Formats: sequence, C-alpha cells, structure tokens
Amino acid sequence: MPCVEESLWIRGTVGDVYALASRMEDYPLFMRDVRAVRIVERGDGFTLTDWETDVDGRSFRWRERDEFYPDEGRIVYRQVSGDVKRFEGEWRFQATEGGCHVTLTVDFDLGIPMLGPLLHPLLMKKVRENSRSMLLAIKEKIEG
Repeated sequence: MPCVEESLWIRGTVGDVYALASRMEDYPLFMRDVRAVRIVERGDGFTLTDWETDVDGRSFRWRERDEFYPDEGRIVYRQVSGDVKRFEGEWRFQATEGGCHVTLTVDFDLGIPMLGPLLHPLLMKKVRENSRSMLLAIKEKIEG
C-alpha cells in the first residue's frame, strides 16, 4: 500500500502554520487543486469534512475525519468514505531555527487489486506532487 511523505521548511511559527493547516475549509482559497472543503461537523478536537479536488482534470471526492493535537504539533486524518478504498495520514509541525518544519504523510489504497501494480506508481507521483503543492501553498500564504 503506497505511502508518500513530503516535508518543507516554512519561515513562520508552528502556531501560525498549524492554524492555517487546521483551517481546511480555507484551502480552496489558496490551493489550486482543492475545489471545495465543507465542514460537516466540528467537535472538540476534530472535524468531519467533505472534500472535492481536481487532479489532472479528474475529480476526487471523499469525507474525512481530522483530529487535532496542537500540543503535539500533529493533525491526523483518515477517509471515512469516498472514491478510494483508503486515504489517511498526518501533518507534523516542528519548530526549527527561524521557522517550522512541516511533514505531510499520505497513505492510500485504490482498492483495485488487479490494476494496483500499474496504477500505484502513477498515483504515487500524483500524490507526491499534490502533497508538495499543498505544502508550497501553505508556505506562500505564511511567508507572503
């Protein structure tokens, strides 16, 4: 089952970067591939969100549960329902000299056993590019 991890250093505080990454409903405002994020439910330390993204002209939709651990510098997410069998991972935020090191992990499974070996390398490339794009969008928003 493919897993992608991307990291980036951002000139900003962990608090500011974490706060921006925690507002998933704002992602469509500054992330090119994210069409819509709708908060379905907000509770103590979690949100349930509906996502719609566009990757190379193909629409993907899912519902995910996001769990927030600000004291640990982590956001954990997992798909509850959607277009792929499994989609989950986490954001990690670590204070560094003059900034914040952010790591985004995406673990996924298409749920298509026969096509998996053919599609996983292609999809891994796309997930890596999309993850990098998300991190760069956050960096640009924080650094101005």
